Amino acid sequence: MEEIRGPESCYDVVIVGGGPAGLTAGLYASRGGLKTLLLEGESSVSQITVTDLVENYPGFPEGVNGYDLVERFKAQARQFGVTVQADDVRAVSRGPGDSESTGGWIVNGKGTYRGLAVIVATGANWRRLGVPGEEAFAGKGVSYCATCDGPFYRDREVVVIGGGDTAVQEALFLTKFARKVTIVHRRDRLRATPVLQQKALAHDRIGFAWDSVVEEIQGGAFVEGVRIRNLKDPERSRVIPADGAFVFVGLTPNTEFVRNVVNCDESGYILADSEMKTSAKGIFACGDCISKLLRQVVTACGDAATAAFSAQLHVEDLKGDSYLGRRD
Repeated sequence: MEEIRGPESCYDVVIVGGGPAGLTAGLYASRGGLKTLLLEGESSVSQITVTDLVENYPGFPEGVNGYDLVERFKAQARQFGVTVQADDVRAVSRGPGDSESTGGWIVNGKGTYRGLAVIVATGANWRRLGVPGEEAFAGKGVSYCATCDGPFYRDREVVVIGGGDTAVQEALFLTKFARKVTIVHRRDRLRATPVLQQKALAHDRIGFAWDSVVEEIQGGAFVEGVRIRNLKDPERSRVIPADGAFVFVGLTPNTEFVRNVVNCDESGYILADSEMKTSAKGIFACGDCISKLLRQVVTACGDAATAAFSAQLHVEDLKGDSYLGRRD
């Protein structure tokens, strides 16, 4: 194991993840008097930073750009003393001589860091379709970010795959550029919230391919069409002409580095209780990487505040600083 050099690598709490959950946990932990390190992905970014408009975060009635919102989170966390560092975490393990009674976890990335507590807030990435053409046309018409790539499709036709909030919201964003957006959804109605459904159904640039799944993404040098299969009537299967295919079919949690340490569900989401405690003492989890009903910025922040407070109680207990009534 790599040697930890210097007291700067030893912290009360190490937070893994630089999105809304990680930054909120950092704010609460540091404000609670803990020496706090936050490791944000060096090769990955929070999904919220590429979201054009967040309409349902309290306090922003006109909505707010996702990147701007995270930058506000980061500035506030740093104001309370959080150390933010770019690093991709590869593993979490017990330190030499550490146990449940002594505490202590080692977090390994390019650097090696020790924390009495660890908060995992690594979020999730967009799930792939796994169909022919998806990987071949990645960056050549296949995209998982309308905000990033939408301007390339001015006056073109595109397909959006998915029926949830993100898919519909991104389809609406794409109408700023594309002349036609076709939403392909495997059911006969959308899963998105009613207000988004109403906007999409009323938009003259948005069409729908109901009860359908994508079987192949086709093209030459770039995407030229999307072959779909109708689940109820195979005779209605067809190829939709399109210059771009935007995929929003769910998430895969970024938890590979910790799945051998904490209990996860069958999809890889971390199992955490109401206090954000995992099966490993001293490791807490919050945000989109945990198994829960609703994945939104506001729920990530709530999870994170709880995780930070639980971590604070854990650290204080290890140091002998806890006292009766702390929870009141």
